[in-house]
Amino acid sequence: MPLKPQLVEILEAMKALGMKPMHELSPVDAREQMEAGVRARNVTPIELGSIEEQSIPGPHGDIPVRIYRPKGASGPLGALVYYHGGGHVIGSMDTHDGVARAMCKDANIVVLSVDYRMGPEAKFPAAVDDCYAATKWLSDNADAMGVRADRIAVGGDSAGGNLALVVSLMARDTDDSLSVAYQLLVYPVMDYTGGTSSYESYGNGFGPLQAASIPYFVEHYLNDRNELADWRASPARAESFVGLPPALLITAECDILNDEGTACAARLNAEGVACEHVDYEGMMHGFFSMAPMLDDSVAAQALAASRLKTALS
Repeated sequence: MPLKPQLVEILEAMKALGMKPMHELSPVDAREQMEAGVRARNVTPIELGSIEEQSIPGPHGDIPVRIYRPKGASGPLGALVYYHGGGHVIGSMDTHDGVARAMCKDANIVVLSVDYRMGPEAKFPAAVDDCYAATKWLSDNADAMGVRADRIAVGGDSAGGNLALVVSLMARDTDDSLSVAYQLLVYPVMDYTGGTSSYESYGNGFGPLQAASIPYFVEHYLNDRNELADWRASPARAESFVGLPPALLITAECDILNDEGTACAARLNAEGVACEHVDYEGMMHGFFSMAPMLDDSVAAQALAASRLKTALS
């Protein structure tokens, strides 16, 4: 089906701002365009109990994080470690601040948003290393952070969904104490080689993520094309999904990543992982972060918060 009318109106507003396809811009300009687009929404932030900026130790220097706590929080809470989207090249804690606030408030959990390193300044696997380190840090410091170590979820959208699944795989396969309780996977990038039929159907004219965007991200994120086969870059290449935590996987119908997200959900279930897959008709890539302007974004965020609340309470 075509894009829903409410979403078409938002795209028209984006066009009026003079926004260009990401692959036509330098990474620095593409980042600023994304930041400016979010600021232009002029949304009143959700009020929370507290929001704290902090730096935590990482494998190659400190990692900036933002810690969100709900109002009236008492006792240790479940937590979500959130990795923002943007092709491992653009995006920030600020562009995804609204999502973090909504998950914190509606799921009544602590949210740790990670400002991981990105390409081209810090190429693969820098983002993976930072996201795993931040998640492990929260687990190791759970008591001091007022968090339950056995109720830590990982989540993200697009590149962030990719990182969430990769962190889950790493946690499963290591001998340390990190245990992931749940996964929130929002239209994750599963394989940077692309080429599925949804690339042909929705590769142009369905929002800012186009078929041409993926080679752009590959160029700036990966060191060379041999890394396309590394499951930490393309988690669809992982040998097995057996033993991963349960998941909610959200896809958008009019998205070049629809096919690979659908395939991921099917594979998770086939390999014994309880995965709830919800596909939003008439939605494009990026819709999840467009609340409160977009009704389906509000609904998708409410669903995600509900599942997180149940899994982490």
